[in-house]
Amino acid sequence: MSLADLIFLAGVGQLGVLVASALVPVHLNWPESFRSLPNLHRQLFWVYGGYVVLSITSLGLISLFNARELADGSNLARGFCAYVTIFWGIRLALQAVLEVKEHLSKWWLKVGYHLLTVLFVCFTLIFGWASVRPNPNNSETSLSKAIQTANP
Repeated sequence: MSLADLIFLAGVGQLGVLVASALVPVHLNWPESFRSLPNLHRQLFWVYGGYVVLSITSLGLISLFNARELADGSNLARGFCAYVTIFWGIRLALQAVLEVKEHLSKWWLKVGYHLLTVLFVCFTLIFGWASVRPNPNNSETSLSKAIQTANP
């Protein structure tokens, strides 16, 4: 399986994460839980949630429709993949500190939580590899070219 195939599948997986995202406000009963907060705080939670959904949707669609380009090793592809690595790496790290046990009351919620952890690991590894692997199209990196140009 090529890196482009893995990036494509990661795009599918990222869009799949949106299913879990859609369940969060319902399962955690946001409207009731946030009722005691000032209106601005309630609004901000929904705005932040919307930005997260928009971000994940964008990452997933860009990965789906540009998998070959993201795997080609260009500077733009590496930069995008580095961003995705950081995005999912932070989310993976949060898995260790979020206090979710009391909310994993059904077997399918526990399975889903562990599946999300596996997906976050995969996203971090796939995009991490895409951001640092040697450029298959050019053995000479931009950094080495810049150094050679600066020191003739």
